[in-house]
Amino acid sequence: MPNSNAKSHRSQRGGQEAGRRELISRSLQSAQHCLEDQDFGTAYAHYLLVLNLAPELKTTVKETFQFTLFKWAEELDSLARIQDLFNCYEQALELYPSDEVICNSMGEHLFRMGFRDEAAGYFHKAVKLNPDFADAKENFYRVANWLVERWHFIMLNDTKRNLTYLKAIENVVRSGCKSVLDIGTGTGILSMFAKKAGAPYVYACELSKTMYELACDVVAANNMGSEIKLLHLKSLDIEIPKHIPERVSLVVTETVDAGLFGEGIVESLIHAWEHLLLQPKPKNQDIHIKDYGQVIPASATIFGMAVECKEIRRHHRVGTQEIAGVRLANSVQFFSPTYASVSSEETVEPYTTEKLSRVPGGYVPLTEPFQVMTVDFNNLQELKSLAARKPWKLSLPVTQGGILDAIVVWFVLQLDDEHALSTSPSEESCWEQAVYPVQDLPDYSMKTGDTVTMEVCCQDCYLKIQKISFWTSECGMDFSNRDDTLNLGNEAELCNALASLQTTSKQDGKGRVCVLESTETALLNNIPYHECFKAAIGKVLSSLNPSKDLQTMDVDGCGSGLNLQESQNKSSLDAAPDPLYVLDVSEGFSILPIIAGKLGSVKAYSSVEKEQHQTALNIISEANHFPKETLEFWLSHLEDENVVLQRPKSDKLWSIIILDVIETSGLIQQEVMEKAAISRCLLHSGGKIFPQYVLMYGMLVQSQSLLLESAVQGTEPTLGFNIAPFINQFKVPVRVYLDLSTLPCVPLSKPAELLRLDLMNPLLNSSSREVKVQICKSGQVTAIPFWYHIHLDDDHGLNTSDEFSHWKQAAVVLDKPIQVQLGDELVLDVQHHKSNISITGTIDASIINSEFMSIIAISSSCLCSSFFQVFSTFISNSTYKRTCVTSM
Repeated sequence: MPNSNAKSHRSQRGGQEAGRRELISRSLQSAQHCLEDQDFGTAYAHYLLVLNLAPELKTTVKETFQFTLFKWAEELDSLARIQDLFNCYEQALELYPSDEVICNSMGEHLFRMGFRDEAAGYFHKAVKLNPDFADAKENFYRVANWLVERWHFIMLNDTKRNLTYLKAIENVVRSGCKSVLDIGTGTGILSMFAKKAGAPYVYACELSKTMYELACDVVAANNMGSEIKLLHLKSLDIEIPKHIPERVSLVVTETVDAGLFGEGIVESLIHAWEHLLLQPKPKNQDIHIKDYGQVIPASATIFGMAVECKEIRRHHRVGTQEIAGVRLANSVQFFSPTYASVSSEETVEPYTTEKLSRVPGGYVPLTEPFQVMTVDFNNLQELKSLAARKPWKLSLPVTQGGILDAIVVWFVLQLDDEHALSTSPSEESCWEQAVYPVQDLPDYSMKTGDTVTMEVCCQDCYLKIQKISFWTSECGMDFSNRDDTLNLGNEAELCNALASLQTTSKQDGKGRVCVLESTETALLNNIPYHECFKAAIGKVLSSLNPSKDLQTMDVDGCGSGLNLQESQNKSSLDAAPDPLYVLDVSEGFSILPIIAGKLGSVKAYSSVEKEQHQTALNIISEANHFPKETLEFWLSHLEDENVVLQRPKSDKLWSIIILDVIETSGLIQQEVMEKAAISRCLLHSGGKIFPQYVLMYGMLVQSQSLLLESAVQGTEPTLGFNIAPFINQFKVPVRVYLDLSTLPCVPLSKPAELLRLDLMNPLLNSSSREVKVQICKSGQVTAIPFWYHIHLDDDHGLNTSDEFSHWKQAAVVLDKPIQVQLGDELVLDVQHHKSNISITGTIDASIINSEFMSIIAISSSCLCSSFFQVFSTFISNSTYKRTCVTSM
């Protein structure tokens, strides 16, 4: 009998196993049929069933399962079924917890939906699973810039700043302060200063999830995990006794930006005084320090100065009325967002920032430094009155004649009676300065003895300096400051009324305001760029349609004398030729379609998205006597805006497609080669992609500045605290938005060509390239700055590092510096994959064999005179001397 039961059980198990195999086989077949029918959702369900029934098939079906998952996820995303999308990825990661491709894809979906912290976690996990996974590394580097801003590294490397804060905190704690709250703790360094000084109770809050988790790791690694209470909260949300047991005697914070108030320090401290701090010490009373509250920093004084600066000017004011033959309409006024913030209902940062000591071309002070205002952070009533205070006027004499380009602002942060930090441009510090560009004046030239005036207020948590103007000394005005206003005589009042015209916005009548980003303004001011495109476009159009009406094209600015309208009237007597189609898909505001439209019978399409920009381009077209049908906006013709590259009409192809290849940050645009491949299929015979090819150049340098800006350099700058290993997880191997002409560095080699990207002839591209670089000076290679020569064709090129360029440059920063000697040869192995480049180098010398690797995520005092000389010499000797527009 027992034998009979055993046989029965074996028979049942055998039947179950056969049924399982049959179900698996049928499900695999059904999944395949669903994929053929593009029914990805059902196919995904079948694969889930198969993998749960037969885990041993994971390796076999892995690639097909990934493909199905990604296609189904795209469909769910398009249907806004977000929760279903995430459920699918969670199921997939349960089956493949160590799959870097699935982790990376999950991160991409999270990032697109705005979940940057969560996305960073998946990207980071993917990189850990496969350090050579280029897509995940690029994604992680991009999100790391969002989550851990680069100034964290610079600030933590600022030993003077750290030591000054430590001493100020020690003074208060050793005087009897028992409890400390660190608002906006970041890595937790100020909290650890307080604990090291002996504070019995230390609390810290941080709103960013990434920074909060980083601070937890840092505090634990420094054996203070049980002594510092970290809160993942905004300080405004802290409640007593829910989060901290009682009011504290010290708040320490550095929630300040270049303009002092931009990170919300005033709002935070008002709330702290009302809800979290002990009462301030009454004046002229001797009370023990532990019985009252105080703030570090105790106060601040803001200073300003009027300056002339060509670099600021070209990024915030359009300096010409004609660009490559296109006349800009007087009825369109271009402003930067800083100017638009004056009348905007939205909260817009009213200033930009610059490190003036490294601005190309430098700056000229036009006035002596002047005091803008002071603020006492230990005075609640003063803090509360800031926002309610009426705007006040300031006037200051011009001490140096020049062009008024900006008001530059910095501050002195008084931590206590003994310790202060200055962000002055004359100080070597981690700080930049706030820059208020001057705009909308009929004349910007000032003489010694003139007077600059401005209005100052604190609004929307920002220091605002607006209505900047100047009065000439010929007015003979008598300035006196009474109740924060100017008291003027009759003659002065008349001059004031006349001068006020300088700050009146000309938006009346047909005037239109067009707000441009600073890089867009710099692009408009880049005359060689537009002249170069004009010549290259004209060359292509002439070759494609060498008819008599094109002989009137004014390609070089010296045409036959017939203007566009005359040419059109003349050609109307003959059969109208089919227009040539030109598509500009470069990002931002671009007048290239209008330039193309002036060169003959052209149908030009612009890809600008903003309605304000489209309006401005239409007005400019009308001012240049364009027929309405000459310029159109391409996105309005597309059913799917994600598929920008397609035929102009079902039976037409493009003559020219203009692509954005280089980001203004100095990196190669994402997916540019994929876009080029599609573009080549959309060109008719003789059509061209602009640019046709790009050469990337680099130079080996020694630069301590780049090291300090890229990673925390051990424990010395952080005064012995172990922070570097944790925050350096978020370092990226490339620094962007650099100005090579002012980069503090020592060149160790001459420039060398590192890479060629050919958009018209992909056969000339190589995914791997070996470059030998001769060492011309002994030292340590710490970085490789790089830039590009952009070739529209063989005769017309642009250099992204010249003085007119709206592009910035970038640099690879090495993990470990390499010691080199004069005469060594560094062999660089340059690998190109999609939008990523990896560089591996070996020193070819008999006694040295060092290696380094850096990955470039290519997708967004002292100036070393020798570097500038080498760099300038290279530019002047380059092939660009024979081009029509580029010169140094």
